[in-house]
Amino acid sequence: MPTDVENWKSEVYGNEIRDRLFEFAEEGFDSIPDDERDAWFERFKWWGLYHQRNGQEGYFMMRIGMPNGVLEPGQLRVVGEIADEYARGPGTNPVFGDAYADFTTRQSIQLHWIELSDVPAIFEKLEANGLSTQQACGDSWRNIVGNPVAGKDGQEVIDAWPVIRDLNETFKGNDDHANLPRKWKVSVTGSADGSGQGDINDLAFEPAYKAVSGDVGEGEGEADGGESEDAVGFNVRVGGGLARNEPRLARDIDVWVPPERVSDVAGGLSALFRDYGDREDRYNARVKFLVDEWGAEEVRETLQEEYVDFELETAGRDVREEYTYNAGEGKRNDLIGVHDQKDGSNFVGLNVLVGRMGAADVLELADLAEAYGSGEVRLSQRQNVIVTDVPDDALDEFLDEPLLEHYSPDPSPFMRGSVACTGTEFCSLSIVETKNRQVRFARWLKENVDLPDGVDEFHIHLSGCTASCAQPQIADVSLRGMKTRKDGDPVEALDVGLGGGLGEDPGFARWVTQRVPADEVPGAIANLIESFTAERDGDESFRAFVARHDDEELDALVEPEETDYEDPMLHNTKRTWYPYAEDDAMEDAPPTPADD
Repeated sequence: MPTDVENWKSEVYGNEIRDRLFEFAEEGFDSIPDDERDAWFERFKWWGLYHQRNGQEGYFMMRIGMPNGVLEPGQLRVVGEIADEYARGPGTNPVFGDAYADFTTRQSIQLHWIELSDVPAIFEKLEANGLSTQQACGDSWRNIVGNPVAGKDGQEVIDAWPVIRDLNETFKGNDDHANLPRKWKVSVTGSADGSGQGDINDLAFEPAYKAVSGDVGEGEGEADGGESEDAVGFNVRVGGGLARNEPRLARDIDVWVPPERVSDVAGGLSALFRDYGDREDRYNARVKFLVDEWGAEEVRETLQEEYVDFELETAGRDVREEYTYNAGEGKRNDLIGVHDQKDGSNFVGLNVLVGRMGAADVLELADLAEAYGSGEVRLSQRQNVIVTDVPDDALDEFLDEPLLEHYSPDPSPFMRGSVACTGTEFCSLSIVETKNRQVRFARWLKENVDLPDGVDEFHIHLSGCTASCAQPQIADVSLRGMKTRKDGDPVEALDVGLGGGLGEDPGFARWVTQRVPADEVPGAIANLIESFTAERDGDESFRAFVARHDDEELDALVEPEETDYEDPMLHNTKRTWYPYAEDDAMEDAPPTPADD
């Protein structure tokens, strides 16, 4: 039988939700019938709205999706203004203040404390400036990700930006693909560094060369008159993902596609998932499980026979041996720092610790992007920001700006490698507090731990639950929210995994130590790094070090330990209305915001 969610979607879904959303916004939050709230909250996700956790009734997280993380000139300012005016609620974050924006691992932006009555005004301002929340959440095409500096990066094999724009224009708001069994995450990259992270997406297009005849298409590099020569296009992988303790790397389905046919193949695979994905069990309603069941060969055969009207090419010669992004070694583990653009100017990647930036800083960064570059800003999958189009003669002055002392292009490895999800501050799924905790972890490690010579990056990802929004399985040290007891009291705890990463040889972290009290985690990481430094074989990477130890050995190296680090969130933050409130008990929660 279809799930409750499928039944709700069969009644109202997709674009038609908007009218009802605006009616509720006009009439007030309390106009949503109590017995229909679960259904409407599920539907609102399609328009980028998640109702926040228990104790925060009437407040929403709003996600703004921008394909490939590209914010055109002026758009970052719009986001900052909306955050400053509308993303203020009854709780103040002790690190980040009253209003801020969160940059996500899918190159989107999240705002919190949004009231339903303000949604129409926010939508009007976003849409007037080329931005949208449409399909930022929900069972449909999510924000398309890739190398954030597509079209500008000096290391590109092929410019993926026109392809990404075309996919966004084709499938955002497309009724034929609006109601899928679950979310549909797509990555398109033309860079040789693997920064699209295609391996962990439902559908990935990765750069590849193919000897093809001139009648395949009109793409650059194809021969005239039917002769064969190397063309540049994309190999196709399907069925990657991290969530729910069921991580998968996307599988190669032996298909190469020229740029002009990416949309046809992507639409075919989206329709295949729509028609054959599991709608009776939401746990199994991801394409990775369909690929598990069918195998890559059957996926290809079904795509060919039922969903495309041209002969699929077999896979071409990929460049995966050059992938270094999030690999644990190499020169392009991320896009932080100063890098050359194709046109001779520079893009500058700035570290945003755990992806959160105060509204005032967002507006100041928009000013700097306009003063020193084109005004364009791009977002990476490591929750960081990139200012593009900075000419050589403005570079030094830009790097000397005071704002960059906080959002550094040359941060500590522990700052640089920190990624965290939303956590119990707003998320009902999370088990533990994350953002402020990871900030404190990073600061303590920076002051107290030295990495061995030559190790300039060290990735620590903290996810509040098994949903894996912080992508913990692809980090050097993976942290996942749990609960345990310490001195007889229930406390927040973290599972510890080691050795994950992507690059040429992708692999997931091994969960070697369970339920470490949160205040003992920094000590555990310090002890681990001390052992790595002492036992390292030459200049091996941390991933290689982990790979040559078994789980029992690694568990012994973790060694949880109390230090002078103090964790202010050790209590059960899931049982509070807001973890940082002085009076945080559920009975002290603020009333539902009144209709304006």
